[in-house]
Amino acid sequence: MQKKNKLVQLMIGIIFSMLCLIIIFPFWLLLSASLSDPGVLAAKGYQIVPNPIDFSAYKYVFKNTEQIFRAYGVTIVYSVITMILNVLLMAMIAYPLTRNRLRGRNAMNFYLYFTMLFNGGLVPTYIVVAKYLHLSNTIWVYILPMLVNPWYVFMIRTFFKGVPESIIESATIDGASEYNILFGIIMPLSKPVLATVALFTFLNSWNDWNTALIYITDEKLYSLQYLLQSIMENINIIKQNKMAASMTGNQDIPTETVRMAMAVVAAGPALIVFPFFQKYFVKGLTVGAVKG
Repeated sequence: MQKKNKLVQLMIGIIFSMLCLIIIFPFWLLLSASLSDPGVLAAKGYQIVPNPIDFSAYKYVFKNTEQIFRAYGVTIVYSVITMILNVLLMAMIAYPLTRNRLRGRNAMNFYLYFTMLFNGGLVPTYIVVAKYLHLSNTIWVYILPMLVNPWYVFMIRTFFKGVPESIIESATIDGASEYNILFGIIMPLSKPVLATVALFTFLNSWNDWNTALIYITDEKLYSLQYLLQSIMENINIIKQNKMAASMTGNQDIPTETVRMAMAVVAAGPALIVFPFFQKYFVKGLTVGAVKG
């Protein structure tokens, strides 16, 4: 019996190891391509180990180091602030929707659901954000319009409902207020869903380039994704315009390797953040919370 269990565990380990390799392999090729010589990449294609190693793509991406690091700073600041405020506000919205004695609870649920089906569209949104709220060319334009996502509210609400009612009743009898129950009991027991929502919110904010395209004209407030896209567009323009290329002396810009280098630069921080949230992706923290 023990040999059989060991064999099963070995097979499971082999299968998951292969899955890990399958998942990691594309990113490894991406990293390898970004470190490859443009001529070798064009002639031989993608290689597992770049030969020779060439940093010309990263030199081009970081040609304006100050601008890149400023964009990094802007993106990190608004992504972290959005993540924190998003989780806090949506938890405060979701908790009352779990209370049966709340009047108008069904109407509130329908209101949130309705916003998932219809939105005002790009032009009305731009008018509200830019003309009425005056958020253009401010870092708040990255934060305030993305503070509440109805889908995540429903996700958090569903998890909150799984918290045993006896815990809430015990806290109420002991004189705890609704705020104490939410921040002292419900949210600590709901770390898996809050961490999941926090990660998704952070990634959505980190990958956002459309906001900068529409509302930002100040280069000091460019997001990292928008800045990298602008660099790629400039490369394409230079490549297509032979006269401009001859005047600037940039005929040999490593287009493909630069694209890969920008993907590494953009994805790297998000990959670093993920492991800190991974341990919360397992439910069941409430098991055993109620004794007897």
